[in-house]
Amino acid sequence: MSAGAETSIDPMHQFSIHPIMGNLNGSPFVFTNSALWMLIVLGLIWLFMIGGLKRELVPGRWQVAVESINGFIEHMLRTCVHGSDGRKYVPWVFTIFMFILVSNLLGLMPFGIVPGATPFTVTSQFTVTGVMAIISFSIVLITGFWRHGLHFFSLFVPKHTPLVLQLLIVPIEFVSFMVRPFSLALRLFVAMIAGHILVEVFASFVVQGLNAGGVMGPAISLISFVFIAFVMALELLVCAIQAYVFALLTSLYINDAVNLH
Repeated sequence: MSAGAETSIDPMHQFSIHPIMGNLNGSPFVFTNSALWMLIVLGLIWLFMIGGLKRELVPGRWQVAVESINGFIEHMLRTCVHGSDGRKYVPWVFTIFMFILVSNLLGLMPFGIVPGATPFTVTSQFTVTGVMAIISFSIVLITGFWRHGLHFFSLFVPKHTPLVLQLLIVPIEFVSFMVRPFSLALRLFVAMIAGHILVEVFASFVVQGLNAGGVMGPAISLISFVFIAFVMALELLVCAIQAYVFALLTSLYINDAVNLH
């Protein structure tokens, strides 16, 4: 086997779903690496919340962290959903914000240095982001029809719009509304998968540069390593931004259903 073949890196391998229990060929129960990492994410969130729910007179750092995030989500919903109606949606928006944030950050951890402990970013799976988007969209539809009935369809008709323009604007508004869950899921999915592929590609340049030898090989490896450090720093920022954007857009969509804006 050639040296090039030995050091080749498949950037898509990190997104592959592998069965841990059962098999993917007709088994009634399959426990995969994706399911394992989702359980790990949920476990970390549970520990974080349990540690922060100690109603101490003088709150510690852990309690302050939990209360700060909860206050941040409450403030977001108060700002986006006009009136006091936004508070009832805090549990769901808080849940998706924490799940996305922890999943994104966990996928960047260097667990790969331990044999067999390759990290898996569950938000890089479109099925996962899609389910969250569908639930958010379902909440919007249920809220809209529960509060307004068929008047909810007035959301697609801008106020004071001439009838002639309504024939053009209403279909555009309806299509724009219906693609919301797809765009919500796709935005997070693409952001996560693109960043991880970029890191993997630069990592392959580091390995191949070191194996190439000479003067240019180590130089390319050093430049690639600097790029990896830059991309990883950017990815940490993207992890938080994507969680915030998903929660913010969900809050804005809920506001449309509540207030028909």
